[in-house]
Amino acid sequence: MSTLKNKVQLIGNVGNAPEIKSLESGKKVANFSIATNEFYKNLNGEKVQNTEWHNIVAWGKIAEIVEKFVGKGKEVAIEGKLTSRSYETEAGEKRYVTEVVANEILLLGIKGE
Repeated sequence: MSTLKNKVQLIGNVGNAPEIKSLESGKKVANFSIATNEFYKNLNGEKVQNTEWHNIVAWGKIAEIVEKFVGKGKEVAIEGKLTSRSYETEAGEKRYVTEVVANEILLLGIKGE
């Protein structure tokens, strides 16, 4: 068990157009969310869909790939690590964010989409 790592693998659809920022260093960062769907049958035998939203952060070359090829609705596979951070709003409220920092992205779907 000592070889287990913080590793996340997700396949889902991009929610909105990725937000791309260029930092002073010239490095790019991409922020976007993806939706993953799970289907199951409830006690009455009815099919139920559960959708989870995941915040994704991509840096450097991966951010450049996201900028060029990823848009709203695009199906992608993401591999990365789970991170958590907190920040304070202007009103002084503490907020917590959990994100997946992508270290690999695979563009799925039909070629030429």
